[in-house]
Amino acid sequence: MKKILLLGLFSCAALTVAAQSRTRPVLNHIALYVQDLQKATVFYRDLLGLDTIPEPFHDGKHTWFAVGPASHLHLIAGAKAKQQGDRNTHICFSVPSVEAFIERLEKAGMEYINWAGEKKKLTVRVDGVKQIYLQDPDGYWVEVNDATK
Repeated sequence: MKKILLLGLFSCAALTVAAQSRTRPVLNHIALYVQDLQKATVFYRDLLGLDTIPEPFHDGKHTWFAVGPASHLHLIAGAKAKQQGDRNTHICFSVPSVEAFIERLEKAGMEYINWAGEKKKLTVRVDGVKQIYLQDPDGYWVEVNDATK
């Protein structure tokens, strides 16, 4: 009887946790307003290596990318000016090797900095993660790191 009662309590707890996780928000997409959709698309597709996905508008003003199992990056054309944002406001992508990614940037002639703002240097965080920062064609800051979690 105790086993049945414990099993019942465990099942109720598991169902409660599952129900709570379904009611919490999950990231669907990040949208960036860009001046030149083609330049921005090339940056995220060809330089960062993101995969494009179908977008429903087919109006020449949108490019969508997969950025996770259920999340997207949406580029939307029409911005009048570049962003003047602070590096603290950024999106981040993890890669298997920051050094290999840096090689790609250097071949493309792209600049990057470390957290201190030093050109062509990387930061090693206290947890051992290597990171660099660069700006997309519209001035949005992008961090690239080798975090595995």
